[in-house]
Amino acid sequence: MSAPITADGRLKLAIQRSGRLTDPTLTLLAAIGLDFESYGQRLISHCRNFPLSILYGRDDDIPELVALGTADLGIVGRNLVHEEEREVIELLPLGFGRCSLVVAVPRDSHFQNPTDLAACRIATSYPHSTRGFFRDLGASPEVITISGSVEAAPAIGLADAIVDLTATGSSLLLNDLRPIATILESEAVLVANPATHASAAGQATIDRLLLRIRAVNAARRYKYVMMNAPAEALPAIRAVVPGLKSPTIVPLDKPGWVAVHTALSEEDFWESVERLRAAGATEILVSSLEKLLL
Repeated sequence: MSAPITADGRLKLAIQRSGRLTDPTLTLLAAIGLDFESYGQRLISHCRNFPLSILYGRDDDIPELVALGTADLGIVGRNLVHEEEREVIELLPLGFGRCSLVVAVPRDSHFQNPTDLAACRIATSYPHSTRGFFRDLGASPEVITISGSVEAAPAIGLADAIVDLTATGSSLLLNDLRPIATILESEAVLVANPATHASAAGQATIDRLLLRIRAVNAARRYKYVMMNAPAEALPAIRAVVPGLKSPTIVPLDKPGWVAVHTALSEEDFWESVERLRAAGATEILVSSLEKLLL
């Protein structure tokens, strides 16, 4: 089921009204150049400069809104897509809201593996994901569905273990819990209604949106680096920074010297800088990228 796409190809994007994904989602939409109102109790905002409307809703409603076609697209945690089991297409991981859905037990318990919980009680806000995980293991523990304060369930005698989201593990530690298995690695993802994704009009607008998001996300993974170096150091420098294709070399007025322009991966940035200095690079200038079209 899908809502009709307007003549100008305007799609509806559902995002979380209020919660842990709201601010990074709005930051992303601003970074890709979308101009819309995001204040107060608005239910929907229309982009002034792109064929997209923003629909605000509860995070656990977004998979269903997209599956039904009430929204064409959604930004939501993968954990909710997995839990709700709605028919949507994951288009792109967005790189924020990372967390894990884990099985955790009291720190001093004898449980070491999820199969040890086959005859136990497990408290969770993710009953479908929990049952599916244990079903695949050939086990069927009693699953107790609760909302909020899941970590407290073992301490008050409600359950022997829990299944819950954790980002840093600090909440588990505070409640004397330890993880013994990971059900799902989650982050914010962009999802689409299958019918919208299959239509020519929908795909055209989706492709434009994906181009912008990928450019912003790629820019976050790299730093733009400029440096000076003696020409004889170029082979060693090229071995450190091949760049996206190859570094750009510009001759300097100083005989025997060149300027090198390249991009460094954020992941191994400091190691690369140390190797560049050892190779002979000097006056290394580093700047952030806003957009990177690969």
